Amino acid sequence: MELNFEILGPEINTRKSRVKHTALGPDMAMIKVEHSEDEALKMRREIDQSLIQFYFAYEGGAEFAFHGGSYKLKLEAEKNLLFYNPLQALPMEITVEPKSKLLFLYVTVERLHRMFVEASEELAFINPENVNKKFYSDGKLEPSTMVALSQMFQVPVHGPAQRIFEESKVFEILAWYFNRREGTDVEACPFLENEDNVQKIRLAKKILIERMTDPPTIPELALEVGLNEYRLKEGFKNIYATTVFKYLNDYRLDVARQVLDEGKVKVNEVAYHIGYTNPSHFIAAFRKKFGVTPKKYLMNR
Repeated sequence: MELNFEILGPEINTRKSRVKHTALGPDMAMIKVEHSEDEALKMRREIDQSLIQFYFAYEGGAEFAFHGGSYKLKLEAEKNLLFYNPLQALPMEITVEPKSKLLFLYVTVERLHRMFVEASEELAFINPENVNKKFYSDGKLEPSTMVALSQMFQVPVHGPAQRIFEESKVFEILAWYFNRREGTDVEACPFLENEDNVQKIRLAKKILIERMTDPPTIPELALEVGLNEYRLKEGFKNIYATTVFKYLNDYRLDVARQVLDEGKVKVNEVAYHIGYTNPSHFIAAFRKKFGVTPKKYLMNR
């Protein structure tokens, strides 16, 4: 299935922003949007009315405008939208916010029906009685879905295995989306059933990002968000699929790469900019994450 979007503006596949299309067979497709620029990204596409559309915002967000902007919907960070309109095609423009990581999934009704054949009558929009009706829903992403999305944007495998990994994650995300077990859909970690604890974990991430050059220690961070150290570390790992300081380190290095892309500062200055006091430690960490030293990265630009 080919669903390439028309980009309304300059070429977008740069080191700072990318729109990647992956066909998952003739009846399913994925669009992964990683937009790190400071300006919004605008895209346009007319979506076939036979497709069910899923939109997930891991970070940032987007606005969907239909019929020339007469009708708009907002996708916010850590939330999702689902569209299905079998009555007409949906020409729409999507404005992606700066610093966004979004996942779009498009599936035919027939494919989804085959995936959930035994439960299709329980899923409102693929119930035979409703296949010719419009359907829309939105909601907050559960921590289990956030973990899968995190892994989708930090793919740990490369080469031919990457396609297999991404496809498996698509099915995992859909499985969590349609999870119907009793109670709230949460991951195995029991204390995260409390929404207040989830918000505290998200606050911890926000604090790390805002104070990346001089981050608090684990005890300080736990005290600041109101959790004990164990719950902070376990909760963070469950929601973001990594440890507290591995997340911080990866975020720092992503910022470093963006600063290097601008080509205005030296490697040592970048190290200090993101909080490293020893440039050699920064160089080693950068090489471990991206496979090249900062200097070679600049040369390859």
